[in-house]
Amino acid sequence: MTSTILAIDDEANILALIRMILEDQGHRVVTAHDAESALAELQNLDPDVILSDLRMPGMGGEEFVRRVRAERTDIPIIIITAHGTISSAVESIHAGASDYLTKPFEPAALEIAVHNALKLRQILKENARLKADASAQAAARRRLVGTSARMQQLMTDIARVAPVKTNVLITGESGTGKELVARTIHELGRRDKPWVAINCSAIPRELLESELFGFVKGAFSGATHNRPGRLEQAQGGTLFLDEIGELNIELQAKLLRVLQEREYSPLGSNQVRTADIRLLAATNRNLQELVREGRFREDLLYRLDVYNINVPPLRERRDDIPLLANTFLRELSLEMDRGVVAFTEDALAALQAYPWPGNIRELHNAVERALLTCASTHISSDALPLPRPPRPAPPAAAVDPDGDLQGWLERLERDAIVAALEACDGVQARAAERLGINERSLWHRIKKLGIRVSRRAT
Repeated sequence: MTSTILAIDDEANILALIRMILEDQGHRVVTAHDAESALAELQNLDPDVILSDLRMPGMGGEEFVRRVRAERTDIPIIIITAHGTISSAVESIHAGASDYLTKPFEPAALEIAVHNALKLRQILKENARLKADASAQAAARRRLVGTSARMQQLMTDIARVAPVKTNVLITGESGTGKELVARTIHELGRRDKPWVAINCSAIPRELLESELFGFVKGAFSGATHNRPGRLEQAQGGTLFLDEIGELNIELQAKLLRVLQEREYSPLGSNQVRTADIRLLAATNRNLQELVREGRFREDLLYRLDVYNINVPPLRERRDDIPLLANTFLRELSLEMDRGVVAFTEDALAALQAYPWPGNIRELHNAVERALLTCASTHISSDALPLPRPPRPAPPAAAVDPDGDLQGWLERLERDAIVAALEACDGVQARAAERLGINERSLWHRIKKLGIRVSRRAT
């Protein structure tokens, strides 16, 4: 692969010599006569190595090195100096240069210096890539919160499949985070490439084909201009099809062609285009069952399900619930500017006991609603918007021997109201909600029955 060398020197014959030597070695050489021009070149140029004279009119080589290093740390810089200024070249090394040559230099010396600088460039790029990979993996782990065995297996599956181009089918119940898993696979494998997502259940079936494949002008009524589809937008990157089970049979056949032949045509066009994409698909439906019912193509399922990742429901990873809830609490409290800092122990116990049919999405919503109503720095179990198990009815008062039904009903009503007020710590609005009546009606009953309301009703 051709390397690009930026050479800076105020002597035209030195630049000509550098160009001749390095171009004979197969390199591309870009030249500049002073440091200011070189800095301008760097706005639109990404050289692999920079060769710079030390003594130049205007900005000198040492200052030039500092200016470059302030913006770029990944380009090796070789300083060219005369014998009498070697000490200044060493100062340039301290400023960030990687090597120096003395004038007059032999062609072999220049070739060796550039060769070594190119090896350094490869090391710097590889280090940057490894750091980026580590950062992406750390970010993925921050988003995919959990330390349970099921979550560790999920992260292992993601790490295994992310670097390759294999199609992946992500399965799991609604709200488990299937799109987050897909996005993590993309970021760990193709983070610098396009990410395009389509929810197949959110787009009308008659529009989904044009959305996916695009169309050309005149393809149908209202097609007044060419429009690229999601396949074209995802070129070189990842296309994520959420709720893949909602695709109709006709569109399934066209998607199969994309996966088999790696080509497609926009609506209204005979032009065949290449589909260089990685496909990730997700569903909360049983695709094998849809195949048996004739509503999903078996050959498409085989193409999609090369590698399957199942995202566990929240009820199967209860140990992760406190960590997830506290993560949501920190994020939402900061976003909503609330001073709520934690859950009480009884609240965490209630969160872990609840089955979470809506999974992580439901947990996130529950934390957000609790934050809106919480009047303390801690969220208690009473503040959580969770269904409560029915309380046992208070024991029925025995009917008086004289048959006083009205008195018996009043005592029963009084017992029920007192029990509700005690459960709600005397808060009438919550007690009324618990009894299924409005607050004004409860107030009238309290007054009629002579119930004294305090923090503990008696």
